[in-house]
Parts: sequence; C-alpha cells; structure tokens
Amino acid sequence: MLRRIVPSAAARFRVGIIDAENGKDVFEIANEKEYILLRGNNAVSVASALNWYLKYYCHCQVSWNSDNLDLPAVLPPAEPGIRKVSPFRYRACFNYCTFSYSMPWWDWERWEREIDWMALHGVNLPLALTGLEAVWQGTLEKLGLSPEEISSFLAGPAFLSWQWLSNLEGWGGPLPQTWVNSHLELGRKILERERELGMTPIKQGFSGYVPLAVADHYPEARIYKRSWFNIGAGTAQLDPLDPLFETAGRIFLEEQDRLLGRDHFYAVDPFHEGVLPSKDPEYQERVGQGIFNVTRSLDRDAIIAMQTWSLHTGVLKGIPVDRSLMLGLTGSNWKKYEGFGGRPWVAGILHNYGGRVYMGGNLPHYAGNALSLLDNPGAGNLQGTGIFPEGIEHNPIVYELATEIAWHDHPPDLEQWVQEYARARYGSLPVEAAAAWNLLLKTVYGQKKVKIPSMESPVCARPALTMLRASMNGEMERDYPLPHLWEAWGLLLRCRELHGKETYQYDLVDTGRQCLADLALPLHKKITAAYEAADATALAGAGKQFIALLDDLDQLLGTRSEFLLGRWIADARSWGLNEEERALFEENARTLLTVWGPPHPGGLFFDYANRQWAGLVGGFYKIRWQKFIHFLLQQPAEPKYRYREKRSLKSFGRPGNDENAFYKSLSAWEHAWCRQTGSYPSSPTGNPEEISAALFEKWMPVASGLPGL
Repeated sequence: MLRRIVPSAAARFRVGIIDAENGKDVFEIANEKEYILLRGNNAVSVASALNWYLKYYCHCQVSWNSDNLDLPAVLPPAEPGIRKVSPFRYRACFNYCTFSYSMPWWDWERWEREIDWMALHGVNLPLALTGLEAVWQGTLEKLGLSPEEISSFLAGPAFLSWQWLSNLEGWGGPLPQTWVNSHLELGRKILERERELGMTPIKQGFSGYVPLAVADHYPEARIYKRSWFNIGAGTAQLDPLDPLFETAGRIFLEEQDRLLGRDHFYAVDPFHEGVLPSKDPEYQERVGQGIFNVTRSLDRDAIIAMQTWSLHTGVLKGIPVDRSLMLGLTGSNWKKYEGFGGRPWVAGILHNYGGRVYMGGNLPHYAGNALSLLDNPGAGNLQGTGIFPEGIEHNPIVYELATEIAWHDHPPDLEQWVQEYARARYGSLPVEAAAAWNLLLKTVYGQKKVKIPSMESPVCARPALTMLRASMNGEMERDYPLPHLWEAWGLLLRCRELHGKETYQYDLVDTGRQCLADLALPLHKKITAAYEAADATALAGAGKQFIALLDDLDQLLGTRSEFLLGRWIADARSWGLNEEERALFEENARTLLTVWGPPHPGGLFFDYANRQWAGLVGGFYKIRWQKFIHFLLQQPAEPKYRYREKRSLKSFGRPGNDENAFYKSLSAWEHAWCRQTGSYPSSPTGNPEEISAALFEKWMPVASGLPGL
C-alpha cells in the first residue's frame, strides 16, 4: 500500500507489528535513523499510522475529492512518543445504498483506491456486496428456477442495493450474464484485498427474501407478498418458520461460501422497511431464532449484523446477545431501544441521502457523539463507530473527522482541527484560506441539527411555485447566514499561492456551487411573486434570470470531473460488451438520478438522488424549468382560469406525476429522457479558478441586492 499511496517515498518508511493494548487496536510513529517507523497491531493500524503522519507532519491528505501528496524532499521527523489507541473495536463503513448511489459502475482500479482509503482511515468492518448476483443465481438454480425466471428476478445494476435489502426484484433489468460473471471476479478481488489488509467484511445473510416465482415451484410454502413504494410487482418473503426457509438459507449461505469465502459477519435485516406478518411476540422471536439457527448451522462463529434503521425488536430477541452487532446508522436511536439491551453496537453517522450534492454537516456532533456515549451507561455496550452515508465522494472534511475520532479519547478542539485539516488539504495555509475555513465551520459545517442535512436547491426540484423540497425526505432550509458563505468563496478566490492545486480547486468550485445553489432560493421566489402578481413582464425577466443561473452553474460544475453526469454515464456504459448492454446500463444510470422508479401515478422516489452535476443541470433540470416557466407565461390573465397550485402538491409537498396535464406531460418527458443515449462530456472543461472568479463577480451583486442574502 505504501507503494500505491506514496510511491516516491515508500522506501523511506519502515513497518513493524506490535501487540494490541488490552485487546484494542494501537499504532505508533517513531524515527529510526533516516526512516519513519510505522507500527501497529495489524495492517489497518499501520495504515492509520501512515495517514496520521501524512496529515500532521507532511501536511498531506488523501481524500475522495482530490489528494494533496506533495511530500517534502526530506521527510520530517515525528515527535517522540506518538502512540494512539482506539477505544472502538469496530470501525464500520458503508450503507447498502452506497453500492448503488455511488459505486455501481466502479472497476477494480476505483475499488483498489477505496480499500486503501478505508485502511488509511481506520476502517476494519466494511460492508461487502459485490458478487452477490452470482450467489443468487447459483442458489436459485439449485432451488429449481429456470434461467428465464432467474434473469427476470435480478435487478439492473443501479438498483441491486434494494434487491439485497429485499425491497424489489427485477426493476432495471434483466441483468446480463456478462455483468454477473464480471462482478463475481470483481467481488473476489475486493474481498481478497480487504482481508489482506486485516479487514473483516460484512457479507450478506439470509432473511427469507426469495423471488416471487418461488411460490410457483413450492406452492405449499408459506410465502408472503410485499410491496414497496409502487416499485414493480412487489417481492416475496419466505416465512422463517417454514421448512423451506432452512433449505433455501443453507443453499444460499453454502453458495456464498463457495464463491466468496467466509468472514463470519452476516448482514440480515428481515422485513426491511416493512411489517411482519404477525404481531405475536412469540412468533417474532421464533423468526429471529430461525434466521440465527440457519446461519449458525453453517458457521459456528456467525455474528448477525443488523441495521437499527427499521429494527424489529421482537425478531431481535431470538438472536443471542453475544452473536449480534447492531449497526446504528445515525448513532442517535439508542435511547429508543434502551441501549439495545446490552448488545454490542456501532454509533455511526448517516450524513447523506441519495448521493445528493451539498456542502454541509454538523461537525460538533460528529466529533463528540460516539466518544461521549462511551461514558454513558444508558448507551449500553457501544463498541464501534461507523460511516453509513447513502452516497459518498463529497464533503471530505466530514468523513476525515468522522473516521479520525476513532483514534481519539476525547473530542478535538474543532477550530484548531479544522485549521490543521485545511493545512493538510493544501500543503500550506494562507491567511485567506484559514479565514475561509473558519467561516465554513461556523456556517455550513456548524449546523445545529443532528438530522441528516439535505440543503436542497430549487435547481434540482420538480418545478413548482411552492418550493419545499426536491426529494421526498429532503428540505431547503439553511441555518446559516447566506452572505457568510459568499464571503468564504471570495476569500478562497484570493488564495493565489494555491493556484493550480487540485484540492484547492475542488473546494473553490464546491463553495461556489453552494453559493449559486443557495441563490436559486430567492430567485425562485421572484418567479412565484411575479406569477402571483400576474405581471407577465416581471415573470419573463425572473424566469430568464433563473435560467441564466442554471447555465452558469452548469458551466462551473463542468470544470471538475467530480461533478460530471457524463463521467457517470461513461462509467456505466464501460461495463457493456455490446450496444444493447451499454444502452441498458445508461438507462439505469439516468433513471436512478431522476425518476428512480417506473411510471406510476403514485411514484414517490423522483429526484431522490438529485445532484448538482454538469449535464444534469443543463440537460435535465434546466429543461424542466424552461417548460414550467413557459407554462406559467401561457396562463390567461383572468384569475379564475389561471393555474392554481394548492391542489398540486400531493407528493410530500411536491407536484406528483399525474397532478394535472402539465405534470403528466413533464413526467412522460422525464421518463423519455432516461431512455436517451445522448452525449455528455466525461472530462472537465474550462479553468475552475477563472470561471469561479467570473461567476463570483457576476452574481455577487445580484446576491447582495436580494432579501435573505
């Protein structure tokens, strides 16, 4: 790993293994002649030592959003006596949804980098789902299903996360055999590397989810049909008390062992986001016993890892306390479950829904929550931390902090920590950058709510006069003074000595992106006010200004590869071996980010994964807004005939797919867009520093003259 991360300096490091401290992971950093000595009780601890040294002695950083690895010509010596002991046995990583909202198109090169990132950041318990397609295929063949039934069961690549969660089947498919084969090979590589670095992957357990077609083959089995948010024909759940449950479960787990090996941790979330067929406590406990028994029958060391997101406590009673691990995705619902009754658990952060693009988070909470719970008797048997975002590759400061606290015994001084973070990110810390990050800490990263922020923008929302949210569970609230963020953007623009540095350019564009996304809030209000005043001239002007903002935002986003729809689509198409496969994968890629599910009057997931990406802003969101503004301008002057919106906000305060003729037409256009195979740039264009400066100069006067800014 040293040769991958710091190839030019790898020979200047030495590595050693030391004993754990009372069973706890530990690392040390020392000087040994002309070498830096990194010691730890396992490979993850040694990698954590490397990361600590790079950050705090070389002022370097490895992140999802560009690296700063300009090491000094002579490695600086470490202070004597550096020794860090983690109070957390487990450092978990990934949400099921991450595998769809961020990872569906990753190849081995991208996965190799991610595994290195995990090791550097102390992760030792990653969720591992890649390759499950082949496990299910083998399992269903042994259960007697035909190739056609298996093919129609497996979902498209972008939607496999929810298949593994037992929420859907078949949507986005049929899945080509080439994908099944290639991802079995990829999954094996991922697991081999994770094990090589001392990680323990969490693999899939068996909870009774089976194809709907199983009922045709086993008509006497007790199989319950479930529906989930109008996605497809539903799913089937095999009753854990039915004899077929043990048979199918053993086949599945044996097939997984054969194809992917054994790691003893099994992710099991029965009846995820659903209800059990019986409220009888004895039945629910027997369900838990059935799940545990079939797993234990193959693996005597099995541990059931269960999310607390939609926890069924009755089921939990059937699983031994010492053979379970509770994954607290948000780290905040332990009170509801009374510390999980003494079961080992992980206090995580769920900082992102759907891979949505925004700049923000509650750093004080992330810094202190898990550490404070260690000393709280009511929190029960806390044994770990975790990062469980639905989407990644954003807000690098949040995840740097959330992973680093695993090596602290008390929360760091945040003002000082943020300054050190910025110094490592850029290699130096100009006065302007220090001031900018101080403002960012007090605004977007000092949010007071523990609730997962979304900070959505009208840019990405289905057009309407009333603007509450873009996604079904999002919001557009801001709990910071918007002018302060513009001040931070202006300060970053003055950091001339950081010219050309990738990490700086990413932060510059991301800060500017957030400023322009925020600006869309008052500009949208101008559209609404003009329409309600029946002032066609003002409406046309407000609409023109709003569309100009979208054009400029699209241009800014196009300067960075992290914000390109074209890269997402190109990565999806790269897995296809013929045009039919490439078109299917592109449709998956487009659908996930926009309409999510099939056409349905009660569709709810549209814009769940909304993103401020170049191409998506200019080629999808902008067109929706143009259609809506044109629709408003065509309304008659007489009040009783004009469009009124109060009845058209049925979908979580958003206009639904069939609210009226306009939205029916818009929904049809959205689905048609997903079936297109257009060309969007997959490489950045334009100078991010020059374009940022030009847009700041253009829009700052507009922002300064608007109410609320």
